[in-house]
Amino acid sequence: MIEPAIRGTRHVMTVAADTGVKRVVFTSSIGTVYMNPYRDPNEPVDDTCWSDLEYCKKTENWYCYAKTVAEQGAWEVARKRGLDLVVVNPVLVLGPLLQPTVNASTDHVMKYLTGSAKTYVNAAQAYVHVKDVAEAHVRVYEAAHAHGRYICAESTLHRGELCRILAKLFPEYPIPTKCKDEVNPPVAGYKFSNQRLKDLGIEFVPVLQCLYETVKSLQEKGMLPVLPPNDDHHPDQLMTS
Repeated sequence: MIEPAIRGTRHVMTVAADTGVKRVVFTSSIGTVYMNPYRDPNEPVDDTCWSDLEYCKKTENWYCYAKTVAEQGAWEVARKRGLDLVVVNPVLVLGPLLQPTVNASTDHVMKYLTGSAKTYVNAAQAYVHVKDVAEAHVRVYEAAHAHGRYICAESTLHRGELCRILAKLFPEYPIPTKCKDEVNPPVAGYKFSNQRLKDLGIEFVPVLQCLYETVKSLQEKGMLPVLPPNDDHHPDQLMTS
């Protein structure tokens, strides 16, 4: 995981500079931003925040470690070679799938619908619609004044809140109602600032609609069985209420 991310990024940046490319839009990750135990959890997480590499190693979070070193390497090459680098840092991406298989991000929702997860963990996660991530790339590429890093996030949900939304939208599925951790209070998630992308004109898809479209896509692609509804609520009514 580490070597392809770091070396691959440097190779692409170097080739871009060698061939005279002016601007590079780099898809990074929110993993380069939030893994830092020394930050005030009540303060918004913005484009100035970086994950702490020693903390990533200590917790063996090699995904965040690799992404952070890769992005830092991209900025280093950009400074040395005079490249105009703009970075998009998406959170967990949901929405309709293009590919015929379930990816890791979509499985995050899928496991609560299939019954494979009997409880939910005491954790929070930020979400964003895949179309907003795509639009973010286009906008930072086309806007001449775009610069630096752009956090791409709509909102943060505790796993319990996620499961309650899924249960309201699709009550026919065996969605867990209990937290694995019944002792500690619910973890409050990070507050990610998406203002920089809003300033470029992006209007983020609400997380409720994002979850609805994710499940409908799983059904349409045959990855999730369509069960008969066992509740009078209609998803469209819930989404507008």
